[in-house]
Amino acid sequence: MHPDFQRAHFLTAAAALAGTPPDQGREVAFAGRSNAGKSSALNALCHQHGLARTSKTPGRTQQLVFFEIDAERRLVDLPGYGFARVSVAVKQGWQRLMSHYLARRQSLRGLVIVMDIRHPLGESDRQMLTWGTAAELPMLLLLTKADKLGRGAIRQTEAQVRRAVGAGPIVVHAFSATSRLGLEQVQGHIASWLGLAGAPVASKPVQNMTRDPPRR
Repeated sequence: MHPDFQRAHFLTAAAALAGTPPDQGREVAFAGRSNAGKSSALNALCHQHGLARTSKTPGRTQQLVFFEIDAERRLVDLPGYGFARVSVAVKQGWQRLMSHYLARRQSLRGLVIVMDIRHPLGESDRQMLTWGTAAELPMLLLLTKADKLGRGAIRQTEAQVRRAVGAGPIVVHAFSATSRLGLEQVQGHIASWLGLAGAPVASKPVQNMTRDPPRR
């Protein structure tokens, strides 16, 4: 467990880039389809039950939500995608907000894409991968709800996703907010992106995961 994550607290929420905190320090963003377990993953990583709100209503997170670890480090909860119950105009607005944030935010050091391990790499997940690749961001594909599968199925799905995304600064990791499977390893990756002192050694390191990515 990395103790710094327990200091995370709500900072602000922004419906437009103009309302975001000053673009300095380091940030790691969390993206994911509605109900993929993004809020539960954030809460588990920070050892706080109510840090990120969980909801059974798709599209509940409609803004960029910033959680501050310290003055120079933040976690960012992006709007859940899928948007089955929202209008086309609202959906397009959220897509613009997320794509512009990923492309323009200089303090962004990594992107965590949260996917239900039983339904990985949907169309929206692939779009997020495309945006992250275009922004030259290291990415962590977090396969949540791994407690729903056996060990063999977990390993098989991890391997399938790795083959599908190919080479590059992308790590694939099974995770469970319920059983805490993968918790320390995932904390290690995120801590390295944030430059936290005493970051645990992350498993399956990628060559440029801890280096500041080239910015656009």
